[in-house]
Amino acid sequence: MSGPILEVKHLSKKFGDNTVLRDIDFSVYPGDVTCIIGASGSGKSTLLRCINLLETPTSGEVLFHGTDITGRNFNVPAYRAKVGMVFQSFNLFNNMTVLQNCMVGMRKVLKIDKETAMQKALSYLDKVGMSPFINAKPRQISGGQKQRVAIARALAMEPEILLFDEPTSALDPQMVGEVLSVMRDLAKEGLTMLIVTHEMAFARDVSSRVVFMHNGVIFEEGTPEQIFGNPQKQETKDFLARFRQG
Repeated sequence: MSGPILEVKHLSKKFGDNTVLRDIDFSVYPGDVTCIIGASGSGKSTLLRCINLLETPTSGEVLFHGTDITGRNFNVPAYRAKVGMVFQSFNLFNNMTVLQNCMVGMRKVLKIDKETAMQKALSYLDKVGMSPFINAKPRQISGGQKQRVAIARALAMEPEILLFDEPTSALDPQMVGEVLSVMRDLAKEGLTMLIVTHEMAFARDVSSRVVFMHNGVIFEEGTPEQIFGNPQKQETKDFLARFRQG
């Protein structure tokens, strides 16, 4: 097996006197689909934001191919091009069309020429079923469609790993399925993904690894069979109790 893409070592994060993450340790290997589950407020989204340097860890390390991303002179834009992020609130540019939203990162960060960027953007928008909407502005499409555009935009950067921060939590229930379907397809293709989600059936069916967080700590981690089928900690059992019948 090749080495890990990401290693999180003894990561902690405080906001003032409030410790949100304590001594977090885990690794992500190529092809992993790791789902992070836990109650709201358990630190899941803060962990992703530390991994993407939207928050600065208070202590500990995040290693990308062995290099600490919090070190001096680390090239953060180049790192973010390799470690993409899909947000719960889409974060599309409202003044740009769907196509322009997908091209802008390739043009500005990767310095790809306009024609190549357009062809790649069209390809990824087709992949997520958004080809008919390339000239639409974000306000003209649904939440589920916006999220699919956000996924296409992230994929167009051809990242090594894609982080998803509760990608369905801002969606109406009928739109959740269309986004999860795209993510299932990406998992089948072998894309490395780290996903914070409340969609337990998705986590159970699609993950290669599940991490359960509680009060800012990783309480338990393992395969979906271990976590959903035979959880060891009482806190995990309590959290999953309502999903165990599924």
